[in-house]
Amino acid sequence: MDSFMTGINVVRDILWDYLLIFALIGTGLFYSFKTRFIQFRRFGKSFKLTFGNVSLFGDKAGAEGMTSFQSLMTSIAAQIGTGNLAGVATAMVLGGPGSILWMWLSAILGMAIIYAEATLSQIYRQVVKNEIVGGPVYYIKAAFSGRLGHLLAVAFSVLIILALGFMGNMVQANSVGQAVEAAFGIDAVITGVVFGLMCLIVFVGGTQRVAAVTEKVVPTMAVFFAVISIGVVIVNYRMIPEAFREIFLGAFKPEAVAGGVLGATVREAMRYGIARGLFTHEAGMGSTPHAHALAKVNNPCEQGLVAMMGVFIDTIVLLPMTVLVILTTGVLGTVNETGEFLDGIELTQMAYSQTLGEWGYPFIAVCVALFAYATTIGWYFFGEQNVKYLFGKKGVRVYSVLVAIFIVVGCALKVELVWSLADLFNGLMVIPNLLALWALYKVVITHTKDFERELDDRD
Repeated sequence: MDSFMTGINVVRDILWDYLLIFALIGTGLFYSFKTRFIQFRRFGKSFKLTFGNVSLFGDKAGAEGMTSFQSLMTSIAAQIGTGNLAGVATAMVLGGPGSILWMWLSAILGMAIIYAEATLSQIYRQVVKNEIVGGPVYYIKAAFSGRLGHLLAVAFSVLIILALGFMGNMVQANSVGQAVEAAFGIDAVITGVVFGLMCLIVFVGGTQRVAAVTEKVVPTMAVFFAVISIGVVIVNYRMIPEAFREIFLGAFKPEAVAGGVLGATVREAMRYGIARGLFTHEAGMGSTPHAHALAKVNNPCEQGLVAMMGVFIDTIVLLPMTVLVILTTGVLGTVNETGEFLDGIELTQMAYSQTLGEWGYPFIAVCVALFAYATTIGWYFFGEQNVKYLFGKKGVRVYSVLVAIFIVVGCALKVELVWSLADLFNGLMVIPNLLALWALYKVVITHTKDFERELDDRD
């Protein structure tokens, strides 16, 4: 088992530390230049399309799709996971505070990538048995004809079902089990059963229930987390300038700030910041297009602009909340009883408890549960779309029950191997998705030019 684990970790590290970072950054730069940095030029339009007609009780989703806002909330549900609480803390420990600047830069490039993904998912969506379906499998098949396209689409489907539907959701559930047990002393198995049943209730309701839950849960939990986090930062307002100094100086000279204490270098700041950033906002992974494909919009590019807002909210707005709390409370570099640096959820819990006192741990436990719940629903939905592609609707019920079982198991077990496998499969599924994005770039650019011409004519 040790040799198997070592082999998995070696392949995973090659993917995420080298190949995928360059591939994703390269794709982000390519689409940024080709669209003339649409993430900046059309940011106002993106904001207006996203929030112009927001309703938490909008039209019900169904076979004909869902509203643009529901699609975005389903997408953000997957993006705002425990990585916003634990992943960012780990990135700062491994790469210093400067890793956050590189994380933000990856988000800016990621906005261009996700624009292309969402636009293509709209262009190539189909109607199968009176139901709208879409996602990377459809534009992968359009990009590569014949047997190659079919094989790449099937490979992507299998990988995303394993990576997100099963293993990814085990990891999310494990985070909930640990946080709840630490805060309230509730056995992880009990938490797993309750969490699994709560998820299953949504799963069996299909697209309609997924959309109905995410459009309410995601905004509520985001506001709840942001308000408390802003309060903590305000209490420690004197440290805000120093926090930003550490972020910007640490990106290029980590030895001059807390990164020096942690032993971080510029290379590590870039490596962990970019890798964690790409992992949290999921741009280029091919996950969120499943939700954006179902949006009822007038033009495919409209949903592309809306999709950009998901990356912005996740990585530019919410992620800095955790960052600023950790830096303004001064807990970065704290060691535990064994002399190791605190990282992950433990570091985040300590940071919030510096200001919230005994309420810090319960607050993070509730946030972990909410974030993981939303992510689990989103990842289940992405996997479900690929189960339908491979097996038809008959496979969905079996899939939903299996995911619920994996959630219960994930809460109760140590999941180091599952984490590694999830990372590996996540990395592998990026490859066919990026190949399709490169192959179809002319389609994206042509639609973008036509769309912007329409916008200019209206103005």
